[in-house]
Amino acid sequence: MTQVVADAPIAENAAEQATDASLPYNDVIPGAVIGRWAESSDPALIVAPDKLLALLTHLRDHEGYDFLSSVTAVDYSTYGGKSRAGVSERFETVYHLYSTKKGGGHINLHVRVPEDDTVPSATSVYPGANLQEREVYDLYGIKFVGHPNLRRILLWEGFHGHPMRKDWKEAYFEEETKPFKSRHPAEGYLWHEDKLPWHSNSTYPEGWDPDSWQEPVTYVPVSQAPGHTGVGELDTESIVVNLGPHHPSTHGVFRMLTRIEGETILALEPEMGYLHRNHEKIGERNTWLMNMPFTDRLDYINSMSNNLAYALAVEKLAGIEVPERAQYIRIIMAEMTRVVNHLWSIGFILNDLGALQTPALYAIEEREMILDLFEEVSGSRMMCNYMRFGGVVRDLTPGWLEKAKYVIHERLPRVLDELDLMLSGNEIVKARGRGVGYLSAEDLIALSVSGPLIRAAGVPYDIRKAQPYCIYDRFDFDIPTLPESDIYARYYIRLLEARESVKILKQAVRDIPGGGVTASPAYASATLNQGFGTIMGGKGGYTLRPPEGEVYVRVEAPKGELGFYLVSDGKANPYRYHVRAPSYINLNALGPMSVGYKVADAVVVLGAIDIVLGEVDR
Repeated sequence: MTQVVADAPIAENAAEQATDASLPYNDVIPGAVIGRWAESSDPALIVAPDKLLALLTHLRDHEGYDFLSSVTAVDYSTYGGKSRAGVSERFETVYHLYSTKKGGGHINLHVRVPEDDTVPSATSVYPGANLQEREVYDLYGIKFVGHPNLRRILLWEGFHGHPMRKDWKEAYFEEETKPFKSRHPAEGYLWHEDKLPWHSNSTYPEGWDPDSWQEPVTYVPVSQAPGHTGVGELDTESIVVNLGPHHPSTHGVFRMLTRIEGETILALEPEMGYLHRNHEKIGERNTWLMNMPFTDRLDYINSMSNNLAYALAVEKLAGIEVPERAQYIRIIMAEMTRVVNHLWSIGFILNDLGALQTPALYAIEEREMILDLFEEVSGSRMMCNYMRFGGVVRDLTPGWLEKAKYVIHERLPRVLDELDLMLSGNEIVKARGRGVGYLSAEDLIALSVSGPLIRAAGVPYDIRKAQPYCIYDRFDFDIPTLPESDIYARYYIRLLEARESVKILKQAVRDIPGGGVTASPAYASATLNQGFGTIMGGKGGYTLRPPEGEVYVRVEAPKGELGFYLVSDGKANPYRYHVRAPSYINLNALGPMSVGYKVADAVVVLGAIDIVLGEVDR
């Protein structure tokens, strides 16, 4: 757990801190680090804003931290803990860096930002900060100097205010945190909307003219795609074409703004937010336990993986251990989820290629058998809500393992081989996929892209191997890679990864031990000074109070790196709850992958990224 310690031996003022030789990196960049958090496995440093870019450049070029995993912010204006005593700045921007080359390694940077002040944009060092900084600007109002396209991304340009700020209240606001005292207020209650001078949150910001504003469609941060070479002797002009949002290939709630000349794409920008519900604001109103079913609604194809990542983050923050049997059950559910995702993704890639429904439905059919298993143990096929802090909500039902073994040993290997035989040599799949949507491995890493997309570009980086969590270090499996980094490789890598998941599943169902599936009552009581219901729910289940501090935990979700950044002020609700969503961040690469190719290719490029809008928009 990374935690600020109030009486840590830090110098009294910034000038003294800047020259403190005990602070790292100040010998390279004087004054870069002005403080530190307590010693932990994830060291966190407080960085001077004017030295941020220099430090990021040094970490990337000389320390090997080539992957900017997460950029977010915290509004500390109502913080109830003791660790920020004497700190005047209202906001902090938070950066989590990793190395794909060294495997492990994690560094956490904090930049303190006074209200109405600015912070340098990290996009010049890490282009993957693009969408993340736009999100921070949208929801917190923090401006990033030097960002090439700083505008709202999840909310519309006419939205009034920044809803992740602690003093922002939505229409029909009731109370700050759940559980609310009453869902039916007494007579004479005044809705918060009636208190607002504009009576709603849809008034245009000061100085913004909706009639003259135009959406830019020229920003493509990094691209190795073929350059535009013209369309012949005709004198043509480029035009802007919208693909979506009301289009089946863009999921009905996603838009691609494209500038095209003929059929060639000159620029493309993703436009999202049509499904945004401020998941993170809800997460800070909820109690810790209440957030578990909300994680189901992120990537709703992969709810088990979402549950697992959130449970691991809270367990690290609160110091909760997980029994052996529950560890195996979690691995089984996570790897079954990976197979579900990849079968679904292959089916949709085929659909986007224009294939008949038969192969797509064939790929998805086996998914139904796994969902049957999920339903039997959790009560739901998609919104499973199965994980709990300290284990899982209930043990496997009688006969469940036998059914699972049949699917794992018989059905899945056979259907994966049949899909390979039916699709991989198909001339249409090869013609539409090979050499299309290329982006180099270096550019993908720079854009903070993760998961199957980078492994299809030859990068053998998988968090299950780089920084094993749960009990993944006990299993024998490989990290498949392909060098081509095109649509075809992104299809085939998912087939290879599904086979590796089957390999893990065979070992897990063979070795699963007996015993309990939740943290013991004695352990829970000793750790949290509260009853067993704190972890599992029931009476007292809403009163989990992790110690003051912060944590960032990431897992290798089927679509890429899924991370949860949590801040606790010692109370029953998260002070900060942030989701590092792979579907969202992987869209950094959509424009660069599409530029130079045809309009029809952009649809397949999007499909091969494999997004779910519940996770994109949150």
